Amino acid sequence: MKRRQFMGGLGGAVAASSVAGAAPPAQVPIGAEAFRGLVSDVKVTNMKVFVVSLTPNTDRPFVFVKLETDAGVVGWGDGTLEGKAQVVAACINDFREFIIGADPMQVEHHWQSLYVHTFHRGGPVISAAISGLDEALWDIRGKILGLPVYKMLGGPYDPQGVRGYIGVGGNLEQLRKLRESNTSLGVTCVKSGLPSYLGWIETHAKIDQAVRQLQRLREALGPDIDIAVDFHGRTSPSVASVIIKAVEPLGLLFVEEPIPPENVKALAKISRRTSTPIATGERAVSHYACRELIEMGVVDVLQPDINHVGGITAMWKLAMMASVSGITISPHAAAGPIGKIASLHVDSAIPNFLVQEGARASGTSILDEWFGFPAMLMVNGKCPLPEKPGLGFELSESVFEKYVINRPALMGRAFLEDGSVAQR
Repeated sequence: MKRRQFMGGLGGAVAASSVAGAAPPAQVPIGAEAFRGLVSDVKVTNMKVFVVSLTPNTDRPFVFVKLETDAGVVGWGDGTLEGKAQVVAACINDFREFIIGADPMQVEHHWQSLYVHTFHRGGPVISAAISGLDEALWDIRGKILGLPVYKMLGGPYDPQGVRGYIGVGGNLEQLRKLRESNTSLGVTCVKSGLPSYLGWIETHAKIDQAVRQLQRLREALGPDIDIAVDFHGRTSPSVASVIIKAVEPLGLLFVEEPIPPENVKALAKISRRTSTPIATGERAVSHYACRELIEMGVVDVLQPDINHVGGITAMWKLAMMASVSGITISPHAAAGPIGKIASLHVDSAIPNFLVQEGARASGTSILDEWFGFPAMLMVNGKCPLPEKPGLGFELSESVFEKYVINRPALMGRAFLEDGSVAQR
């Protein structure tokens, strides 16, 4: 690729790449004329959306978006949303007229247009679509500027990388082995869950069972490994309060979603009753959705999912909003792999980062082949930061052709013993 000067608004000091035979400039989106003379001479020329699954019967396949430019630079983003893959893919395609022909360097402008001009703002599907497009635009921006995204955001905050945690079950023998291998693997934090579904109004026997399970978890792992526990929003405020109060001596890192996240006042009641840090936020759509949680001082830890909250742009803004209120950030990342990588960039550029979900301590993955490096594999308990520009990888469509899925499974449903609907 040849280098050429562009973007007078950046002082003319930045170079973009171009290739012979690039596609002709596309028609610019509505409103772009106002930026004549300030924009770069790079344009988005094409958009592709892929629904990809490593297994044929999953209810949460990956939703990838690829943006191509007339400079030969491509960007990848992740709009994965559990149970709604095909709908998100359709929504991304609905945004074509916002993006095709646009200057990819104007990330903030595009985010605002995608969010505001939708009119019915927010919602998980629209937010996931915006997330995928935003990540792809940041990827292009970094590649054109020759910088990893975290450096454009002001990072790295910690040059050693991003602290991660792994998920664990209740098998005591496996937990003891993890404790023994902690020195070599460098695992400093794990997350587990409750042993079974708990009803909105539950018996003391089942509550005691949950408490004992968490006590055994701490006993097996010892005092040096941080433990977080995910309640998955499955309990009532009263049941959650009883359990959290009983396990205070365990010194948990945080309890995640003790109740469904839409009831902020009930969450505040739980928070006032315990010294254990309370976390929530994985279902937040846009940073605006967390305003009340922050203003009321309801939570100690916010857990935005970069594929749900609105991409890199929204997650970084949310982190800054939380920072001034003394709230830490522990991003959710249980789905799309591009989103996990994008999360590392934001994690590395914020002062209130706590720990990242989705890391792994050992093993290999087909994703290593896709991305060209062992993504999210920790070294001494931390995920190394990508060094290449943009999100830090080049991805070929051909690597996941055989994983394209046309009809994902329905989102899993759960019912209690009496047939009533269980919280998910």
